[in-house]
Amino acid sequence: MQIQINTDRHIQADERLAEFVRDTLHNKLSRFAEHVTRIEVHLSDENGNTKHDGNDKRCLLEARPEGLDPVAITEHAATVGQAVTGAADKLQRKLSSVVGKLRDKHVRSASPDFAEPDEVS
Repeated sequence: MQIQINTDRHIQADERLAEFVRDTLHNKLSRFAEHVTRIEVHLSDENGNTKHDGNDKRCLLEARPEGLDPVAITEHAATVGQAVTGAADKLQRKLSSVVGKLRDKHVRSASPDFAEPDEVS
């Protein structure tokens, strides 16, 4: 599972931030590694340098499940760390639903709704 991190000009992108994002996503989403090829992380400060209060830090996560349309979620919080953690929680729930539906679909298509009658001798 590849993780790509993008920030706007108001968020300082350094190795510490990248490591935090990677660790958080791996901890929350490792069980989906075989289904997700890439996760794009977009971090931004919606108010820039003008305001320092409120939930102006935004984390947009876009997961690319193999063979399916991308799944995107957004989380706003007071800090970048809170936004990343909240977004990872939301994405974990969303991927659980998507992968669960995919598994259910495969299980239903593999087992027919009818059974062949047993031959009686």
